[in-house]
Formats: sequence, structure tokens, C-alpha cells
Amino acid sequence: MVTDRQSAAARRSDDSDSPWRDALTRYLPEFLAFYFPAASEAIDWSQPPVFLDQELAQVVRDAELGRRCVDRLVQVATRQGGQEWVYIHIEVQAQSKRRFAERLFVYNYRLYDRYRRPVATLAVLADGRPRWRPHSFGYELFGCRHVLEFPTVKLLDWAGRLEELLVDPNPFALVTAAHLLTQQTKKDMAARYAAKWRLAKLLYQRDWDKQRILDLFAILDWMLTLPKGLERQLWTALGELEEEAKMPYVTSVQRIGRREGESKLLRRQLVRRFGALPAWAEDRLAHAPVEQLEAWADRLLEAGSLAEVLGPAEA
Repeated sequence: MVTDRQSAAARRSDDSDSPWRDALTRYLPEFLAFYFPAASEAIDWSQPPVFLDQELAQVVRDAELGRRCVDRLVQVATRQGGQEWVYIHIEVQAQSKRRFAERLFVYNYRLYDRYRRPVATLAVLADGRPRWRPHSFGYELFGCRHVLEFPTVKLLDWAGRLEELLVDPNPFALVTAAHLLTQQTKKDMAARYAAKWRLAKLLYQRDWDKQRILDLFAILDWMLTLPKGLERQLWTALGELEEEAKMPYVTSVQRIGRREGESKLLRRQLVRRFGALPAWAEDRLAHAPVEQLEAWADRLLEAGSLAEVLGPAEA
């Protein structure tokens, strides 16, 4: 049975935008090749794309028309002569919104007004409503017609092609599979565990470098949130898998993150209890392993002094 707490955790995972944003930034060529191949083929990738997040924020800050999942503005070079630099406005929309198409229309003309260069608007629809497929917005008045038509991809369209996604070498095939499996397993944490474990194993079976494995696992981990018991089980299985593959990537990063988190938490508790910490205590917290930090945290419950928690200063 799925508890309310587990369901809430799943909803938080499903709604956040950071993994899409990070993946899109790191792997823009693969993103466009997978979702918008015509655009990808028209771009001159020998010239690095330039992300213009601050510029986008300035353009749209007074035209907010609904919650966004991810939006990015990218300056790219084209293969076609005479149009060296153009702009791509990319949106990943997690929820169906009545004014979504209008928002893209407004952002598109504002961006054109700012740069006086062609602006392509591309949308990935990551919601759960099969019939919600906005593709244009405009108006006509007294013979004047102003319309924006924009290409979209619907992630739900891949729902029946999961096995195809899992063998596709493009990393966004795996991201799409993770997104679909997240939606499909909202009420079945055992199935979500199985899906996450399968996708994690695939990462180590691909001929990918360490950084790409870490990046994509971060996305899987964020999307396919598990209750604590199953999460511990997964990390144990991952540790065994990495030992067999001689690729201690993900679990080593997880251990470092856990140690830093435990250290920061214990430090706050010590400061609250005993005041500013001396240098020797700060140094001890900075270098202690997770197991020692946990033991000190247990001592803090009944300790009357800093030395009773961390030991004497000369130790």
C-alpha cells in the first residue's frame, strides 16, 4: 500500500523541473536530435550554443502567464548562410494549462522585439492528458492576422514504445522512459523500484563516460522517488553492481553527499546546544566518516558538553 507520505514524495518529484533543466543544458544536441531532429540538422554544432537565461528572465518577467516547468533561451548558429545566429526558445511543460499557447506567443514576439532575429519556439508536453496538444495561438482583426505555430512533442506518445526507448542510444530516450515510468508507477512503489533498478543497470551497460552516467542517474533518482526502505535496498543493489562492474560512480557520490549532509546537520545541532565551535571541533566534523557522525549524533541526546559528544580536544 502506498502511504500519503509516499504519494506526496512522488508528486514532489514529478513536479520539479531541475533534472530537465540540467539535462537540456548539458546535452542540448542530443535533446534536439531526439525530440526535434529537423531543428538539430539545421544547426551548426561546430559553434557552441549560448544559453541566455538572464536575458529570457528579463524579457518575460512582466508577462507571466502560468506556471512553467522548464524554459530555456539558446543562441545557436545555423548551417544556412546569411542567418548566422538565431534563437531557440524551449519549453518543457509538465501540466496542461489553458493559456500555455498564449504564453509562448507572447514570449516569442517579445524575444523577436528584443533581438530582431528569428526565434523558434519548441515545446515538449510532459503532462498526463493525451488530448491536450496546443500547437498555435493568434488572432485576426480587420484583415490583420498574427499567428504563432510551434512544433510540439508529446511524451505520452512513447508510452507504448518503452522497449524501443530502452535500446535507443540517445540519453533522452532514457529520460523519456524514466518520465513515463514515473507516471505509470505513482501508486505502485514496488513497480517503481523495479523500473528504477532496470534503468540504473542500463546506465552501466552503455558505453558512456562517468559524468554522463552521473548526470543521467541524477535524473532517474529525482524522477523515480522511492520510500526510504526501498531506497536503501536500491543503494545496496547499486553498490554490488558497481563492485562487479568496477565502476564506483554513483554510490561514491551518494556517500560523499550523505557525509556532507550529516556533518552540516550535526554542526547546526552542536552550535545550537553549545554555542560557537572551536577549531578542533570544526576540523573533526570536517573529516569524520558517516558512521562516526551518526555515533556523535546519538551521543548528543544526553551529552552535557561538547567533549562528551566529540571526545576531548586533544584526542
